[in-house]
Amino acid sequence: MFFYALLPLFWAVAKAHLFQFEIISNASTYYFNYVYCNIWEGECQPNQDDATQQVPTKNPWAGFPQDYMSLLSQWYCSLGQCCESGDCRITNNITGLANDLQFKLHGQHIAQSVVLKAVQGFVNDPDSNKPLTLSFHGWSGTGKNFVARIVADNLYRDGVKSECVRLFIAPFHFPHARLVDTYKGQLREAIRDMVLRCPQTLFIFDEAEKLHPGLIDAIKPYMDHYDNVDGVSYRRAVFLFLSNIGGATINDVALDFWHSGQNREDIGMEDLEHRLRAEAMESEGGFAQSELMSGHLIDFFVPFLPLEYRHVKLCARDAYSARGLEPDEETLDEVAKAMLYVPKEERLFSSQGCKSIPQRINFFLP
Repeated sequence: MFFYALLPLFWAVAKAHLFQFEIISNASTYYFNYVYCNIWEGECQPNQDDATQQVPTKNPWAGFPQDYMSLLSQWYCSLGQCCESGDCRITNNITGLANDLQFKLHGQHIAQSVVLKAVQGFVNDPDSNKPLTLSFHGWSGTGKNFVARIVADNLYRDGVKSECVRLFIAPFHFPHARLVDTYKGQLREAIRDMVLRCPQTLFIFDEAEKLHPGLIDAIKPYMDHYDNVDGVSYRRAVFLFLSNIGGATINDVALDFWHSGQNREDIGMEDLEHRLRAEAMESEGGFAQSELMSGHLIDFFVPFLPLEYRHVKLCARDAYSARGLEPDEETLDEVAKAMLYVPKEERLFSSQGCKSIPQRINFFLP
């Protein structure tokens, strides 16, 4: 009896041509590389000319008629795999987000406050009139990628590996300017398919300043104040743009505070956001030249401050703890001293941030 109940599902699978080996092979190669690079944190350098590493454009579920998707959903829930929220993939753990930002993120009091308030406000407002769009700015290694992962980990059960989360790395996924028209179609289709599959989605664009302006403008309507675009609502989507634009401006402000004897923690959004917005508008690159900027569709420009010696030590402590080790203060000092700092005389700000610490501590292990 159970077998006969599944016959319509088997028929739908055949009808959808899911077993097209070329599509499956390309998608498998893409996601293997995606996991292997540890969500854009590792040292791997993907082959940008490999077509199998471009954005998968075909949704394997697109061939399912809607009534069979409903049948599949009902059967899945009959096995006890559904929860009260209606979608177990989405957790929206704001308490966890607050704790992670407070205890795992070091030296970023502005980002901690702004990201928490923005995400919490979005989650608690089901009738928001536009998607949430945040732009992270600062030196490499200051925590932009780290915060994006924290957001994903607390909004979704499977974190960045969730099928409701998509990461795009500008030079990796869209490396060739001559193919921008192709990329536009791929990107629009990828975003639309995800929004149709998930009631709440997260899109992360790393190295956003390297995106072609036409590519961002192609998805600009998805971030605008529209009820829907071609019958699809994008209001429950979150867009995160990660960029090095404004890094020098942020560092200048932090250095000015230090020279004037003011506490680093006294730096506020009012000291940086308007300068970041202006620099982003005037900078080179597709991100700045897009209608995303001129249309004022970014809700918050979030500054990530340069990390000081004490913050680097905290990052080193966390890296050791992640390996089940408890280092002494002397060991943490050795790791922190091995980093590069500017200005060189004062050894004030780490020019490498915390990104390379997990690899660097290998040199200090017995």
